[in-house]
Amino acid sequence: MPRRALASVLLLLGSLALTAACSTGSSPAHSAPAEDGPSRSRGNDTGTQVDLTKLKGISIVSDSSADRSCPWATSYPDVPGAGAMTSAMKKDVEGRLAVFLGTDIGGPPSCGGPDGPEGPELNVSFSFLVASGDVLGVRLGTVDRTSNADGLGTRAYWYDGAARKYRPAPGLIADGSRDPFVTALKKRLQKREGVTPDTVEAALGDQKSRDSYLDDMAFTTDGDLKVDFDRGTVGLPPAGRISITLPKATVTPWLSDFGSRAQHQTTDPDDKLDLGAAHTPAPTVAPQPGPGEDTTDCSKVKCIALTFDDGPAVPETGTLLKHLAQHKARATFFVVGQNVAAHPDIVRAEMKSGHEIANHSWNHPVLTNLTPAQVRSQLARTDAAIKAATGREPVLFRPPYGAIDDKVKASTPLSPVLWDVDTLDWKTHDPAKVARTVISQAEPNDVVLIHDIHPTSVAAIPEILRTLTARGYHFVTVSHLRATL
Repeated sequence: MPRRALASVLLLLGSLALTAACSTGSSPAHSAPAEDGPSRSRGNDTGTQVDLTKLKGISIVSDSSADRSCPWATSYPDVPGAGAMTSAMKKDVEGRLAVFLGTDIGGPPSCGGPDGPEGPELNVSFSFLVASGDVLGVRLGTVDRTSNADGLGTRAYWYDGAARKYRPAPGLIADGSRDPFVTALKKRLQKREGVTPDTVEAALGDQKSRDSYLDDMAFTTDGDLKVDFDRGTVGLPPAGRISITLPKATVTPWLSDFGSRAQHQTTDPDDKLDLGAAHTPAPTVAPQPGPGEDTTDCSKVKCIALTFDDGPAVPETGTLLKHLAQHKARATFFVVGQNVAAHPDIVRAEMKSGHEIANHSWNHPVLTNLTPAQVRSQLARTDAAIKAATGREPVLFRPPYGAIDDKVKASTPLSPVLWDVDTLDWKTHDPAKVARTVISQAEPNDVVLIHDIHPTSVAAIPEILRTLTARGYHFVTVSHLRATL
């Protein structure tokens, strides 16, 4: 990256339709049932009606690279009490990442597999199907552009708080009702273009394959059961993704006890989620004393803009705010929308502590791989989440991986921000090395890229602040740096 590369409502209210953010995906479970047909949704830019602020103690497990040649980003929720489900998601996400990087075969990390037409990319993100009573449902959506198929997949994960057990999607159906349930699916599938008896039998002909392919099932708000199949599973690849919706009257007699509770909590949700978590959720992050009005003139003194990507994160961002406050330093937080939805209190604390909040997309895809409508969705949904949390809309955005072109620029009124110093903190996870990188490379008016989702990166901040302050640097937001140069 050349120097001077600085480029010149409330929480998902209502039913947000899935967009083509990452080129495929699955409809949210609360969408109205439609006639059986190709799954019309595209991408894992997913929406949900679940108010994540009611999920006390939730944390979002996020990780990503900043390597444009091998971009990947993964995230999934960790909800107190549902540890077994979190473990299942963790195992699947780490397995997908290992395949993408090629480490599953013992080699060094690299993009494992042929590049897709847009180049390699792995993106795993999440949406909530239901979080109510003793039932939790989460869908992970995956885009893998190195896949030999279309690389687009979804999987539903369910947790039974009453039994304190993780339930794969087939667990919604009673053991003794699996055969009539599958028979009904087969009859529906046989009427579909691109589906043959051989493809259906290969996917649903035996118990092992059934459990593998019936991995994305969820209820609509009317109590119907929607079953989504990835491309090339029950039909020929040209048929695309296939969805089958079984009416409530048909499917209800086949449901397991857990399936009945999941159906009820989807159609008539309780006010809260209780999974029997034994520990008390972490306290809300409190804002730090604001440093007051910034009168720094960056044309006369040495300024530097620390920027933090991919948060907010618990507890890392709260710790970071304390470090910044001790030195009366301002920073710019490029936040990810799905994390803002889970932690609006942290974003409010960032703003009240004197920092700038900016847009880093909804779930960290390569924006140049998306259509203009998909780019607008990624940024507009994040704008809305930021405004719901802070009362203000952002004016800046940072494209994930620095991937930007004229199409992306034309899709948003937000001003793009890249960086001058890349700490590579996502790769090293070494506080001393992160601090040395910033201290040795920093020059006046630089923009520095750090990630506040890594505790090792946050641990490097005190040394950076102490050393650069001693050298006469002032820590300002990106907007202030631009305005005073």
